[in-house]
Amino acid sequence: MHPVVFKSSQLILAGDISGAEQALVAVADQDGDHALVSILDDIQPKDLLAIMREFDSSKESVVNMLVTPEQFARSIVLEKMYGDRTGERLRAMMNAIVHRDYNAVSEYLDAIAEMEGGSETLADYFFDRLDEIFSFASTGSFIPQLDPDSGAKTHNTWLMEKIEEIDHGLGFGNSIEDARPLLSRSEIADGDWMETAWVLRYELPDAFEEVMITLRDRAQKLFEAPDELPIPARPDAGDASSDEEESAI
Repeated sequence: MHPVVFKSSQLILAGDISGAEQALVAVADQDGDHALVSILDDIQPKDLLAIMREFDSSKESVVNMLVTPEQFARSIVLEKMYGDRTGERLRAMMNAIVHRDYNAVSEYLDAIAEMEGGSETLADYFFDRLDEIFSFASTGSFIPQLDPDSGAKTHNTWLMEKIEEIDHGLGFGNSIEDARPLLSRSEIADGDWMETAWVLRYELPDAFEEVMITLRDRAQKLFEAPDELPIPARPDAGDASSDEEESAI
């Protein structure tokens, strides 16, 4: 094992995440990108997650630029242990890496979906866009056919109807898998949740169905506690083991 693996782990435990990132980047500077990619296989997922959480699109890192889909997936599924309540940090981190390369988005999403806990992580990513995602799953449009000024009762009734439509689609044939896109990817290429949903639905339909099942189950449980339902977002243009859980994240 390369000495930098231990060094970076110790720096992260000490709270010096930037120092850990710099130590790893120094390997790429000296031995090349391929050497760093190989070393990232030996970095504990929780440590790699710490670096990815520290460096998003507003603060780029060579580590984030080189992390492979499998390395990223192993780490991102741990986010729930440390994530914020709104999921904004999860989305920022995922968008910065998953959407870094237009042609590799499906590879990263597929790796996440194949990982244990991956569907739950993707559901966390979409959860505060529940109305738009349910609308997209049932109609192919991200714009919910719902009066933005409607009350909670009307909103919940609409949401229950969408859940029933999704259940019907999942239970009879392959309506999600076989549906033709109403929108092209270029029309919603926002590098954010809409493009992520589009790629999942039309390029990875099995993964998309698993995410929808997870979101459906969550929404149904939340109807028992309506105060916990996410506040509908308004559509816009682009809009482990105990010792392994210790971290400075």
